Amino acid sequence: MSDAATELVTAEGIRAARERIRDSIRLTPLLRKQTLEPLVGHPVYLKCEHLQRTGSFKLRGALNLIAQLTQEERARGVVAASAGNHAQGVAVAAAEYGVDATIFMPSDASLAKVEATRNYGATVVLEGAHLSGALEAARAFCTERGAVFVHPFDDPRIVEGQGTLGLELIDQLPAMRTVVIPIGGGGLAAGVAAALRDHDRDVRIIGVQAAACPSLQAALAAHAPVLVDAGPSMADGIAVKQVGELPLAMLEGVLDDLVLVTEAEISTAILWSMERAKQVLEGAGAAGLAALLAGKVQSDGPVIVVGGGGNVDPAALMSVIRHGLTAAGRYHYVGTALPDRPGELSRLMALLAEHRVNVLSVEHHREGVHVNFGETRVDLTLQTRNQAHVHEVEAALESAGYTILTSGR
Repeated sequence: MSDAATELVTAEGIRAARERIRDSIRLTPLLRKQTLEPLVGHPVYLKCEHLQRTGSFKLRGALNLIAQLTQEERARGVVAASAGNHAQGVAVAAAEYGVDATIFMPSDASLAKVEATRNYGATVVLEGAHLSGALEAARAFCTERGAVFVHPFDDPRIVEGQGTLGLELIDQLPAMRTVVIPIGGGGLAAGVAAALRDHDRDVRIIGVQAAACPSLQAALAAHAPVLVDAGPSMADGIAVKQVGELPLAMLEGVLDDLVLVTEAEISTAILWSMERAKQVLEGAGAAGLAALLAGKVQSDGPVIVVGGGGNVDPAALMSVIRHGLTAAGRYHYVGTALPDRPGELSRLMALLAEHRVNVLSVEHHREGVHVNFGETRVDLTLQTRNQAHVHEVEAALESAGYTILTSGR
């Protein structure tokens, strides 16, 4: 951590932030998940920050910043740009202090998040196809109106507010040895790291980013924030193309490891959290769990995985679940060819039934596909148990003389 960053964000500042916002936030539970313990050989706990008011940790920083504004600054109102969680955090924090809030959101932001932000009392302006367009419009609005811009992560008041989560971890499990934290812009990880390092210099801090948007990885290599190209990700809350200068300065030298997780690993974690933990995590909130489930986390003692948010768009949830089921080998797509004569499809179905496969859909193709004369192509969507079952089923098909033309593996 650089000297300048140390001066801007301190353990004393984080403790002051906790007193400042204590009555406005929930103490979110720390749940032990014994089914995860074989993965690391030690107790594993999920910090359920997705159960925070507004569904994410973002409220902490927004409250801490707005609480410190002068009366003159509050009279000018606050402005933020966000696709979801930060927007809701600022909206609630502003309402608590009687401050007008204007939130710029991308035109394609999810309807659920837009409506939630409005219902919390903020004025929502849809601007730009992406967050960058909303951010540009928000800054222009601040210049024109003199409003106070509430940055999602690159402000010491925001970082200290997010750091209050670290103080809760210390209170709830002082014996922790490893903490796994999702990272987008870096504000949460920077604040929590500052709190934890003040408590115990030997606690390991592992950051997790979506492989589709490795902005911190690039920044650490360059020793400066780097704008990266980002692919689509279901972890949109941490798909931040450029980390903040302050969080980067704080994280350099204190982050023990940085792990990247794939979309398949994220969707698997979301599915696991719903089925096994009875918790609904959004993609960004499930990133730490994804790293653990993928075997990318090692520890010499108790592990805490921070679930940062749970604001899943209901319209997208089924798609995420299907993606997770496919990644786990529980939905499988396979294509093969059959002789085009009566009884062949029944023979194939009997073979699948013998291996306890549920057939969800069957599509025949005789035209427009490359099959031999006298054959028909069949594409099947199957419900299987796991990846081992998928291999068993495909081996049985090949053993029975069927050629695998396409496979969802």
